[in-house]
Amino acid sequence: MLKDPSVKYKKFQPIKLVNRSWPDKTFEKPPRWLSTDLRDGNQSLPDPMSVQEKKIYFKKLVEIGFKEIEVAFPSASQIDFDFTRFCVENAPDDVSIQVLSPCRPDLIKRTVESLKGAKRATIHIYLATSDCFRNVVFGLTQEETLKLATECAALIRSLTKDDPEQSATHFSFEFSPETFSDTDPDYAIKVCESVKNAWGPTVEEPIIFNLPATVEMSTPNVYADQIEYFSTHITEREKVCISLHPHNDRGCAVAAAELAQLAGADRVEGCLFGNGERTGNVDLVTLALNLYTQGIHPQLDFSDISSVIDVVEKCNKIPVHARAPYGGSLVVCAFSGSHQDAIKKGFKQYQADKEKNPYWNVPYLPLDPQDIGRNYEAIIRVNSQSGKGGASWIILRNMDLDLPRGLQVDFSRVVQLATEEKGRELKSGEIMDLFKNQYLLYNYEDGETLVPEGSLFKLVDYELTNKSSKLREVRASFVNYSDTISYEVVGQGNGPISSFTDGLNKKFKSKFEVVNYHEHSLGKDSNSKAVCYINCKVDDEVSIWGVGIDEDVSKASFDSLISVINQGIKIGVIKEMT
Repeated sequence: MLKDPSVKYKKFQPIKLVNRSWPDKTFEKPPRWLSTDLRDGNQSLPDPMSVQEKKIYFKKLVEIGFKEIEVAFPSASQIDFDFTRFCVENAPDDVSIQVLSPCRPDLIKRTVESLKGAKRATIHIYLATSDCFRNVVFGLTQEETLKLATECAALIRSLTKDDPEQSATHFSFEFSPETFSDTDPDYAIKVCESVKNAWGPTVEEPIIFNLPATVEMSTPNVYADQIEYFSTHITEREKVCISLHPHNDRGCAVAAAELAQLAGADRVEGCLFGNGERTGNVDLVTLALNLYTQGIHPQLDFSDISSVIDVVEKCNKIPVHARAPYGGSLVVCAFSGSHQDAIKKGFKQYQADKEKNPYWNVPYLPLDPQDIGRNYEAIIRVNSQSGKGGASWIILRNMDLDLPRGLQVDFSRVVQLATEEKGRELKSGEIMDLFKNQYLLYNYEDGETLVPEGSLFKLVDYELTNKSSKLREVRASFVNYSDTISYEVVGQGNGPISSFTDGLNKKFKSKFEVVNYHEHSLGKDSNSKAVCYINCKVDDEVSIWGVGIDEDVSKASFDSLISVINQGIKIGVIKEMT
């Protein structure tokens, strides 16, 4: 790289636009959309689509809702010509088939021929107007370029709208001053005025002027200025549809398209996920769903985005990047502990408030993944970088267990050790099994899920009686899994938990002190169970969380204390019985 790149590269000079209006505008409606996946997208592929793949892609574009689809360069090959014929014969009545041709009379005639019998069709011609392309590539003067563009527009009119044999087809016309972003704007307008006069548009049937950023020359605001200048200086603006075709050389195509719409553009051309020649066309999925998150339906249906991705990847043989906006496999996933915690809290708040406040407002998620067919399981994924929020989200979504914060912290340590040991993220099922194993949860909904190992206990029965208005007594029996020996505890206290704890303190040489207690129902019907979480300090030193589940809330709380004892036994901190 040069130490002083200014000796080789000139700074792009923007136009001087007085009183620009686009910075104060907001989106109110979607643009007209044109998919050029089958033309610009296809020509960008190292391995172009087969005819069968093109047919699959065309069908998907129609399903999504595109009403304008650029399908081919019919004069380029017999394959392109034949595919155009397929689209003409299979397009719904409200879908316009668009084809592309350079400004060459022989190729234009072949292009028009490919559209015979179409219900709706758009013929798109292009001619480079920038000094660089005119001088270096084509060797044409400004006058020669203007003359050629005008003559080709007139030819197309004579072959379509003025030909009685073409009356069954509704023809539209599009002209691109190619390399518009590097063209003197007044010259681009001069060429377009001449083309417009040759075509003869009406308010009902406007001419389409595509103003491409064939090469991104500067920042998106400069492109927006160019579009606003064109929009306010072209005559008969009501007879003109301004279309955008941003390329992504500087990585700013989406921003350029959005600002240029605010600046007056009516239509956007691009490809699904931005696949296009060189650095790509503008990403129509991102543009459409950006609108959706602003409360504006884009009139394109991405409610099953996975099926769209499948078609794009299969036909293009290029994967959608894992972090691509909206469509990427990891884009709605959070691995960071702080992100996971915020998302988990956001979902909880949204569920609690959505009847009074239906507006989506969840941290880190501008779009509800369910709206595009993504399930919530993909949102939070757990690896060694994850904190308490990730694993607790998995437990909540899959087991309906809303872990208190202290238990979240306790379990997150278990999960982190497992992820470090495996050297990868954990699947949901693995996290659930970890939870059941760690807290010895043998009576979750699916029954005796785990087989206990070693000298562990389970509660068999209990009796709770009132000794006085302030004193209660519990008699409980529990059995040792390993030898089926039954043990009984008797304790007193001001409630079931304190009574059972008192009995355990009498039965074991260890001292148990309940520090924290939480409970909630598991399910919403009459058969719902109670879930109890107890944090118990053993011998004033070791803090252990226990979990219990049962239809009877008292038994659930006793089971959570048995869970504490069993964990203590496994780690060797519970002393033997008296």
